[in-house]
Amino acid sequence: MVKNGFKVFDSDMHVMEPPDLWERYIVPEFCSSAPRGRTSKNVRDLGLIFPDAEKNVNRAATTPHRGRNFDKNQDLYRDHASRGWSAEVQLEAMDMEGIDVAVLFPTRGLSVLTHPDWEPAFAAALARAYNDWLHDFCQADPDRLLGSGMISVYNIEDAVAETYRVVEDYGFRSVFLRSNIVNGKNWIDPYYEPLWNALEDLNLPLGFHEASGSRSRQSGEQFEPNFGLRRVYAQPFEQMMGLGSFLGGGILERHPNMKVAFLEANCSWLPWLLWRLDEGYEREGDIFMTDLTMAPSAYFKRQCFISIEPDEGPARHTIEEFGCDQLVFSTDYPHGDSKYPNAVKTFLELPLSDENKRKILWDNCARFYAPPRALQKGNSQTVNRVSQSV
Repeated sequence: MVKNGFKVFDSDMHVMEPPDLWERYIVPEFCSSAPRGRTSKNVRDLGLIFPDAEKNVNRAATTPHRGRNFDKNQDLYRDHASRGWSAEVQLEAMDMEGIDVAVLFPTRGLSVLTHPDWEPAFAAALARAYNDWLHDFCQADPDRLLGSGMISVYNIEDAVAETYRVVEDYGFRSVFLRSNIVNGKNWIDPYYEPLWNALEDLNLPLGFHEASGSRSRQSGEQFEPNFGLRRVYAQPFEQMMGLGSFLGGGILERHPNMKVAFLEANCSWLPWLLWRLDEGYEREGDIFMTDLTMAPSAYFKRQCFISIEPDEGPARHTIEEFGCDQLVFSTDYPHGDSKYPNAVKTFLELPLSDENKRKILWDNCARFYAPPRALQKGNSQTVNRVSQSV
């Protein structure tokens, strides 16, 4: 498929998980605790309800979203919702947009692991259940639907084991995390080193994907109950802090073969943040960034990617400053702020050269999501790698 002469690789397309996903896929031990998806007349009302009422206290806004976009989204996605957001619907939406290949991220699942006090075994079971369901979903067309695995960091051994499993058993192209800290440990904490080791060993990319709501503390929550302002700040601010941890905290210095993408939070803030980090490194890196051997921006250019929105005009300044070799495209289908079914069309109207459009729409995504090193199922070396990582 070619859209106006361009192949399209969506770095961040979303699925709409069925309400009973965790009830059907979670291990029997946790069936009684499994969440259920909330449904309502508004097809965008897609939160989770846990049997334990105390777990349903959400730190995100509770303001109803019945503004001017409510009916538009209702009408746009009515057929998709009535057909259960199936894999066939997903593929039809890709055809409508002109998307050749998409890496899939959750919707309800973006917040399922944000409780600050989840019992580690339960959190790991939630991630495993989602990944099992996603693998089944992708079987409708494994060449076009690529999975990004959910991992739980409440116990780092669980995160490492699940990372190997989704690659070895399911052939997923990445794993993802929220930048939002949920377990009290900043990303620069040595606690995470086994996971970074595993990602390097597998040559597996990591996607940091933030959202506007969380059960843990988040930068945008000071605006409650104004969800509109929360949405403006929550995703880019959390991603800025996550990126700072990797660039200034020495993670990428210690792991030069890691690939990390920061998704769904714009890219126009990047030149300023990299300038600010480099300034900090020049001013006091000898005290607070002693692991670094080069400026933070150099690590970004070597190992990081960031997504551009289809209509992000200010991104031209990012391209002027750094080129576009690390920009990846995403539609954000089928979320309320997606430009579907005109996301690709809108992007193609940006004042960019055809060469830059080609890099962003395909080349960079294909490079970031290149297949990880093959792992043979049951290979004793795989078991040894897991043991050594943790």
